[in-house]
Amino acid sequence: MPPDELKRLSRIKSKLEYRSSILEGIRAFFRQRDFIEVETPLRVPAVAPEQFISPFTSEGWFLSTSPELQMKRLLSAGYDRIFQICHCFRKDERGQNHNPEFTMLEWYRARGDYLQVIRDAQEMVLDLAGKTGCGQVLKYQGQEIDLSLPWPQITVREAFLRWAGWDPFKTFDGQRFDDDLVARVIPGFLSERPTVILDYPPECASLARLRPGSPPVAERAEIFIGGLEIANAYSELTEPSEQAQRFKLEAEQLRRAGKPSAWPQKFLEAVEYLPESSGIALGVDRLVMLFCDTRQIDDVMAFPADLL
Repeated sequence: MPPDELKRLSRIKSKLEYRSSILEGIRAFFRQRDFIEVETPLRVPAVAPEQFISPFTSEGWFLSTSPELQMKRLLSAGYDRIFQICHCFRKDERGQNHNPEFTMLEWYRARGDYLQVIRDAQEMVLDLAGKTGCGQVLKYQGQEIDLSLPWPQITVREAFLRWAGWDPFKTFDGQRFDDDLVARVIPGFLSERPTVILDYPPECASLARLRPGSPPVAERAEIFIGGLEIANAYSELTEPSEQAQRFKLEAEQLRRAGKPSAWPQKFLEAVEYLPESSGIALGVDRLVMLFCDTRQIDDVMAFPADLL
């Protein structure tokens, strides 16, 4: 083994030990709340067609970008509360906060909405902070972050009007939305508190349910702590025809861009039986970054992509 690798692995040992305790704490949190831990395949015949997520292909199949489709099939079969910690794979995602292979925590509740799983996330982070000795204050990059509940919430419309100066519900511009979210909106959040931003324009709904109104609102929320996007939550879309239409639009965008995709037929068949439910995906590596007070995802992974 090269000396540099030995040094690096020795240097991050304490962080990997911390990571192990966080994983144990996550599992304990959900088991205490009567969730079942499930496992779904890492190699699948189809992933959700999304133009901004590029999957790895594997002999005509794909490496999973998220366990979402399979976990929702379990909900359709009558499972009530389920969670999973698994590896996911996305091409062209490498940087300070990204690795092409990463660890995702996802959980789903039948008969719940996005506000319920957001509450779960808040309680889980606070529970982990207590178990790891942080109490209600997390120290990250020289900033003390108050984790006491409830966390501040702001709608997308309010946030963009306040910090970006325009209303994305009136005239939606996808590129401008993404740019301003990163450059103007997120920096406006209180650094000493986590922030939940919720109620997205329908163009950003992905697999989230739309709440009727003028205009309609996507019941989607994201959690930010210390400037890091930690989790993405939905009230799940349960209308098969609408879900199929959204997938068709995304698949056409992928076709035009020359990117691979496959039709998730079994998932769409299961949507007919999907109860009112909610789900959330949380980046475990980023959560560990927060607790280990590091800005580099490489510091909390034994073997990031560049070092294999």
